[in-house]
Amino acid sequence: MDIAKALWVLWIIVQCVIGYNLVMPLLMALFSLFSKKRRYSTTVNKPEADYGIIVTAYVQTHLLPAVVDSILQMDYSNYIVYIVADKCDVTNLKFDDPRIIVLRPEETLGSNTRSHFYAINRFKRNHERLTIIDSDNLVEPTYLNEIDKMFDAGYAAVQGTRKAKNLNSTLACLDAARDMYYHYYDGELLFRLGSSATLAGSGMAFTTALYKECLGHLDVTGAGFDKVLQYEIVSRGYRIAFNGAAVVYDEKTTNSDQLVKQRARWINTWFRYFGFGFSIIGKGITRFNWNQFLFGVVLLRPPLFMFLLLSMVFTAVNLLISPFFFFIWLAAFAAFVLGFAIGIVHAKPDKVVYRSLLSIPKFIFLQVLSLSKSRRANQLSVATTHLPAQNAEPSKTDA
Repeated sequence: MDIAKALWVLWIIVQCVIGYNLVMPLLMALFSLFSKKRRYSTTVNKPEADYGIIVTAYVQTHLLPAVVDSILQMDYSNYIVYIVADKCDVTNLKFDDPRIIVLRPEETLGSNTRSHFYAINRFKRNHERLTIIDSDNLVEPTYLNEIDKMFDAGYAAVQGTRKAKNLNSTLACLDAARDMYYHYYDGELLFRLGSSATLAGSGMAFTTALYKECLGHLDVTGAGFDKVLQYEIVSRGYRIAFNGAAVVYDEKTTNSDQLVKQRARWINTWFRYFGFGFSIIGKGITRFNWNQFLFGVVLLRPPLFMFLLLSMVFTAVNLLISPFFFFIWLAAFAAFVLGFAIGIVHAKPDKVVYRSLLSIPKFIFLQVLSLSKSRRANQLSVATTHLPAQNAEPSKTDA
């Protein structure tokens, strides 16, 4: 094979590696039509499982009263809440309910997993299960009841749905739309197709034993502990269940500086951990494990804006050198748009979310800025800063 032919083959391979990301969502939606959607229910007349609810806060505490209030309103009673107030002023952080315990580390932890194990090592009793909630979250009253259904079905790890707590800016709406897309494909459909839901950082629960087994020997710093955790879980042969009815409300980003810093950390995380996908694919092939193989394929996918921009570049180049491949790229983009629309419509969002989609180019531009800052992301920002004015009630139409 001469050099010209070798380069042409390489060019086709590179295009396929990027292009499959455009058509994969639609393929998943189509294949899911042939998989039976299983219904899960709580075991009748069983005693409530014992939960340790870990709420992590870094520097800011003004949102904690709201999340604690939502937890106390749950239709569940067998739990203790451990608030890890890392680098926080806890002077005015007082709660009357004895199930709420405020922990103030003597030294700054600066890490999600360190905060989690700080709480685990101070559990008041041996909680069978733990769930992780962010300080900016709110939980539905039935959150733990829905999580229980998946544990009752035999799973040891569960991811719920994170819905928007606020839709008070175009960026917040676009952030919410992104969550809707990923929850549908990387949560509901991936799980329905026999693989594992990806973890979202909060609104997730595990048996305490599994969490300690997976991360007890590691010190994960910076963003992305959920990437390491899901890798450890799936590598061990477990499936991460998804329950769309286990709802937590998440504070969405509302200004560009906030978005850029947050996405810079997330992009940095992908570059640090995407290689896990190769390892899990290898395990899936050697073990004939569909869960691991499909999950590994998903882990290799770049962030949404990255493969969209690369796809645009390939489309433009093919317009000049290969009309045949140019039309294939156009068809792939059409498949992606259809798949994206299916994911958004499935979530039944507020109309303001649909209107915000017109600003997707600006959203992509801001994430390109995030890419330029991603290398130093963990030095620039440890956690997303939320302004007090952003503490809004959940959108009724999004609940």
